[in-house]
Amino acid sequence: MNARRWPGAAHRIVDQAVCAWQCLQRRSAWGWVALCAFVWLAATTWMYPLLLPDEGRYVGVAWHMLVSGDFLTPRLDGMPFFHKPPLFYWLTAGSLAVFGDNAWAGRLVSVLSATAMVTAFYVFLRRYAPLGAARRTALILAVQPFLFGAAHYANLDMLVAALISLTVLAGADAVFRHEQARPDRLALLLMYVLAAAGFLAKGLIGVVLPGGVLFFWLLGRRQYRAMGRLLWWPGILLFLLLITPWMVVMQLRFPGFFDYYIVYQHFQRFLETGFNNPHPFWFYVPVVLGLTLPWSVQLWRWFYPHGPLLPVFVPPTQNPRQVDRGVLRGLMLAWLAVVLVFFSIPASKLVGYVIAVLPPLAWFIQETFEQREEETAPGVTRSLVRHALGAALICLAAVAALLVFPQRSSRPLAQVLVQSAQPGDQLVMFNQYAYDVPLYANWRKPVIVVTNWDDPRLMHGDDWRRELADAALFTADKGADVLWLPQRLQAFVCEPAHPTVWLMAWLDEADRLPVLAGQAPVAQARKMGLWKLPAGDLPSGCGETPSSAPE
Repeated sequence: MNARRWPGAAHRIVDQAVCAWQCLQRRSAWGWVALCAFVWLAATTWMYPLLLPDEGRYVGVAWHMLVSGDFLTPRLDGMPFFHKPPLFYWLTAGSLAVFGDNAWAGRLVSVLSATAMVTAFYVFLRRYAPLGAARRTALILAVQPFLFGAAHYANLDMLVAALISLTVLAGADAVFRHEQARPDRLALLLMYVLAAAGFLAKGLIGVVLPGGVLFFWLLGRRQYRAMGRLLWWPGILLFLLLITPWMVVMQLRFPGFFDYYIVYQHFQRFLETGFNNPHPFWFYVPVVLGLTLPWSVQLWRWFYPHGPLLPVFVPPTQNPRQVDRGVLRGLMLAWLAVVLVFFSIPASKLVGYVIAVLPPLAWFIQETFEQREEETAPGVTRSLVRHALGAALICLAAVAALLVFPQRSSRPLAQVLVQSAQPGDQLVMFNQYAYDVPLYANWRKPVIVVTNWDDPRLMHGDDWRRELADAALFTADKGADVLWLPQRLQAFVCEPAHPTVWLMAWLDEADRLPVLAGQAPVAQARKMGLWKLPAGDLPSGCGETPSSAPE
C-alpha cells in the first residue's frame, strides 16, 4: 500500500471498528461476550506445536491418562506424578478424547478458562456496575496480551487464575445479595464448588487466595457479619466432600502421598529458595504493566493531580442492585494486592502465577476511560478502539513470532518414530526428557531416561531430573526400570540380543556415549538428534566406558 494512503486506511479501520463496537454494545447478553471471547482466543491456538517443557509435560500427563484408562493417578513416564493436582489433566484428557491429539485440543482448557474469566467478570459487573463499565472491562480484559498469551499456553496457570477469579466473584455476589436482602445460598454454594475446583487445580492457593481477597475486602469495610456468613457450614462440608476422595485414594495407593503432596508441595516448597527463576520482590509490577500494554499506559491517569480519579458512585434508582463505587473499588484493590503480594513472597517467580490480577487491573483501566466519558472528553470511544486494535496487533504479532522463530519442540523427531519404529523397539533419552515425544509418537511404553541418577545434588534442583526422581519415590522399584545410569545403557546395547533402540540426545553430547561413535543421527531437530541402533547390531563403541552426563 502506498505510504501516503496508509494513514487514511488506518483511520478507516478505526472508524469501522468503532461502528462494530457501537453495534456490539446493543447486545448485552453474556452469550455474545462468551462467544466473541472464545473465537478471539481459540482461533490461533493450533498454529504451533506444544512448547517445551510445560506444555509437553502437562498435556503429556493428560494424554497418558487417556491412553492408559487410569484417570485417578497422574503419571510421568509411567510413574506417579504428584507435583500438581489432577483437575487440569482430567479436563485436558477429555479435550483430547473429543478433538484428538493436537495442540488446539491441548490448549482448549486454557482457552475455556480465559473465556470463563472474561464472561463471569462481565456478568458480575453487569449486575453491580453500569452497563458501559461492564462492556469496557470485558473488552479490555479479553483483548490483552497477557490474557491472550495465557490462553495460548497449556499449563495450569490460566485454569487456576480463572477459578480464583470466579471464586472471588461468587463470594462477592453472595455478600451483595445478603446486603440487599436477596437469597444468597446459591451464590455461597457456587463459591464453595469453585473453591473445591481451585483446590483440585493447584492445591491450597485455590482456597487461600480468594479467601484472602474476600477477607481483606470485608475487613476494610468492617463487615464482620458478612465474614461469618461466608463461613457457611453446608458449603464447607461440600468443599471437603469434593476434595477429599481423590486424596484418600492416592494415600491408600501410595503411602507417603499426603506428606509429599500437602506438607512438602504446599508449605515447604513455598518458602524454599533452591528453585528456578529467582527474582526480586518487585518483579511482578513491571511484568504485569509490560504484558498489559498498551492498556496499562492509561493507568497514569490514576495519578492525576486533581485528587481521586472518580467520585464515589451513587447507584441510580433504575438499577437498585448497583453498589457503591467505593465498595467495588475496594474489592478490586484487595484482589489486586493479595495476589501480587502473595506471589511476591517466594524467591521463585513465574510470570503465569499472577494472571489472576488481570480482572481487577482491567477494571481500574476501564475507570480511566469512564472518567473521560463522564467529563465528555472528545474521542473516548475512538481511543478505546485504538487501544483494543493495538493490543490485538501485539497478540497476533506474538503468534507470528512463534511461527517465524520456532520454539523448542520434539515433534519432528516423534514423526520419525511414528513412521519407522516397530512394536518391541525401545526408546531411550540421554541426559534429557522430551515431554512431548510420547504424545506425538503415540509411544505408550515408558521411556528409558539415562543420566547420573546417583548425583546427590539432583534432589536439590528444580528440573526434569527432579520431577522424574520424585515420581520414582512412589514406585516399587524406585524407578529402576526406567531411570538408568549411562553404564547400564552401555551394557544393554552391547548385548547381542538387544532390541532396536531409538536414542535421543543433544547433538553436542552424543560423544559422551561410545555406542554412538561414528554414527550419524537419522533425524535432528534444532539441537536434538535421534539415532537408531538396530536389533542385534553391536555398536563399535562396545567395551568402552561412557562419559558421565554433564552437570
